[in-house]
Amino acid sequence: MVPMRVILLRFYVLVLAVLGGSASAVMAQDNGPGDSAAVYAPACQKVTDSDAEIAKIVRAFEEKRGWNCGDAGWRADRMLAWLWFDAGQWEGEALPRYFYSRIARHQSITFTALDEDGTARTQRYDESDGRALAAGPVFQVALPEVTAETQAILVRVERPHSVPLLTEARLTPVSGQAEWTQLDIALLALVVGMLILPLLFDISFFVVLREKFIALHALMVASMMGYVLFAGGLITVAITLPVALIAAAGALFWAIGCGVGALFLAAFLEPGTQSPLMRRVTLVTGWWTILVCGFFALQLHFVHPFDDRGYFIAFLPLIVVVTVAIAEALARGSRSARFLAVGWTPVILASIERLLRGVGVYIGPSSLDQMLFLATGIEVVVISLAIAQRFLAVRRERDDAVTEVRMLEQLSTRDSLTGLLNRRAITKRFSELHAQGFDTLALIDLDDFKAVNDRFGHQVGDEALIACADAIRGGEERDTIGVRLGGEEFVVLLRGPSAHARAEAIRRAVPVHITGAVPGLEQPVTASMGLVELPRTTSMPMSFEELYGRADELLYQAKAAGRNRTCFERLTIFTSAPASRRDAELAA
Repeated sequence: MVPMRVILLRFYVLVLAVLGGSASAVMAQDNGPGDSAAVYAPACQKVTDSDAEIAKIVRAFEEKRGWNCGDAGWRADRMLAWLWFDAGQWEGEALPRYFYSRIARHQSITFTALDEDGTARTQRYDESDGRALAAGPVFQVALPEVTAETQAILVRVERPHSVPLLTEARLTPVSGQAEWTQLDIALLALVVGMLILPLLFDISFFVVLREKFIALHALMVASMMGYVLFAGGLITVAITLPVALIAAAGALFWAIGCGVGALFLAAFLEPGTQSPLMRRVTLVTGWWTILVCGFFALQLHFVHPFDDRGYFIAFLPLIVVVTVAIAEALARGSRSARFLAVGWTPVILASIERLLRGVGVYIGPSSLDQMLFLATGIEVVVISLAIAQRFLAVRRERDDAVTEVRMLEQLSTRDSLTGLLNRRAITKRFSELHAQGFDTLALIDLDDFKAVNDRFGHQVGDEALIACADAIRGGEERDTIGVRLGGEEFVVLLRGPSAHARAEAIRRAVPVHITGAVPGLEQPVTASMGLVELPRTTSMPMSFEELYGRADELLYQAKAAGRNRTCFERLTIFTSAPASRRDAELAA
């Protein structure tokens, strides 16, 4: 049978091969001059709560009224956002033919090409008309005709749900053009590959060790994988999906992954390394992130005025709480917190950068997202190492606990002086042993043992008992079990042929062992034995106490007959105790 780890590794290699092939397919796409074609960024932005005539918007631009032409302060919280692309950018260059931008929810986009003679050509697209490109998290639509007379292109975005949708808007002469390079796409495939193996390990770990933190980490890894696939646009390599779905899915996966990360932190830290208050705050923050950020991630149009800013701001409690929780656990000596600090610091820093860019504090290239994607991959790998370390620690703890339980169980079923089974153990297991064929019971008692204790002391008496146990143990084999009932009384259970002779050999060995192990005794310490044998062909139910009672009667007869001998009885099937022992015999 092929080991599970081999299966997982083979699956991992297969997935990497698929991802590598997908990335290579993207890299091999012939975009014509796209690899070096120019792209044109918007010169200015304006937001309004109501629609306006094109002429008024153009006049406002010419008069510089309400237009933001700087690198900060761009907004997406109003009903309409206007972008101005000046023709001076492509003077002497190829005319723009396509518009592309970061995938984000919006209601519609309208383009107006403005010529010097006042001619205006307009093209409107609904959200569903955008085509997601397999070249990063971008979508594309065609522009209205742009001519040499075109002096500007005015873009009207209705209900924009993301500032980067505006700041990263570009015009290009080439279809399929995007600022994401082939190397960026290959890096995304690498990050997804980095996430697959930890996910498979989490699943295999959880099968063995049903710990909550392992399941939470698996869910977090799966969410991060979904985030990279959708927010990075890599999903479009394999399947064509609506822009709205890609936009909402990427943001939703990130919200779920971050929220589950907080729940994972609370479950993963060692007991005692997080205060009860901090743990409650961490759990609440995790659910807050999943529910609140997850709701804003859907980018529903009725919450458009505040969902973009609300999405990013709602992450602030998580960043603060996770940072404080890790710091507290580190101060309390948590080993797991060290892994968390190393793995999550890059993610926290990259998230802060993405937050600042997302709310429009500054404008940066979309390639900055690669920092967050790469930090996510590193975080998952580092935390997976922590999971493996914790897995081994918990496994050791459980193994130690099982060993301790077994030891305690052994102590409860073993005689502390001789190491033989005790009466409790044999009584509990007698029915099972009888069913396994142990049909002969020998009750051995040391003769005149009280005199040994009285004359030589209990320490010498204990040594004699240990020697007796050694004689019984020396005769033990898979068909013989020794038991100390208490005091100087021992039981030997036997099965198989010659049980009577083997029991008698053990009885005769007792004086020899005692003499050899306890020097100074003036006379041998002999043993008497009562031996009872059940019919081998019967399944007659009989308790240990009943069989012991019969052996005890025979032992009494052996004692009365002069000691140092055996009384034997082979029982017959009956429904009540016989009045006499017709089959009793004495054996010196």
